Amino acid sequence: MGGSGAGFAGFELSRVDVGEVELRVRHGGSGPGLLLLHGYPQTHMMWLRIAPALAEHFTVVAPDLRGYGGSSKPASTPDHAAHSKRAMAADGVALMGELGFSQFHVVGHDRGGRVAYRMAMDHPGAVRRLSVLDIVPTGEVWARAARSFALTYWHWSFLAQPAPLPERLIAADPAYFFLDAQFGGVLRGFPEEAVRDYLDATADPEVVHAICEDYRAGATFDRELDERDRAAGATIGCPTQVLWGTKGALPAWYDPLELWREWAPGAVGSAVEGGHFFPEENPTDTLAALQAFHIPD
Repeated sequence: MGGSGAGFAGFELSRVDVGEVELRVRHGGSGPGLLLLHGYPQTHMMWLRIAPALAEHFTVVAPDLRGYGGSSKPASTPDHAAHSKRAMAADGVALMGELGFSQFHVVGHDRGGRVAYRMAMDHPGAVRRLSVLDIVPTGEVWARAARSFALTYWHWSFLAQPAPLPERLIAADPAYFFLDAQFGGVLRGFPEEAVRDYLDATADPEVVHAICEDYRAGATFDRELDERDRAAGATIGCPTQVLWGTKGALPAWYDPLELWREWAPGAVGSAVEGGHFFPEENPTDTLAALQAFHIPD
């Protein structure tokens, strides 16, 4: 794959066996553990403008989620559990355990944010501090889906269609689908080594299938877990930060912080200048917000 990692100076690239899958992982720095989880349709390379500065205070661990990038691709299951956020969260806990951390901080953007909050729900003893970037809980998304969501975030419904419909249509031109047809082509403006990694990954039919399975899990398995947790009154107990882009869809559709406080009482947060991909569009302000929360005075 692409992604030489020049922007990750001092980081080690390896593969770590976490049980069901092996994860491609980049890690570096020293101090408490900090797990960075990427979103769709990306890889761990999305963090290359942020991770080095965080590594001055933390042992920063940035994996590709199962099915994405250079991580292994699990076999699909009828209930899509193999590609669920619960499975990805368990991977993250196992990964950090392999690196010597039973407790750690977690930051997740987009799909990675969904893995991160599921990790805090399923493994409350492991997550010390949680940051979720430009998402609201999966169950809330589906419960509140309306015309604006259907027309803007159409890929949620498209990718969740039964196999092999989306896979076959995407196969005609994966680069166009993932980097041009969605998000106004904004990803092409990010660092070249990151974009090359995204292109290499999404050119792999196994990655495309895994991405579709991720979204199928979101529409079924993940949504149902959220609904059960809400019905049971379960909440996230660790300190939680919510960040969202000023130019993204979230502030137009929701009050992100108030919505998250139903899931994580006491959650704090704010908007960051930029769109959905503000960690890459505006790494300076994103880094400052993360440092302020994860490195308290």
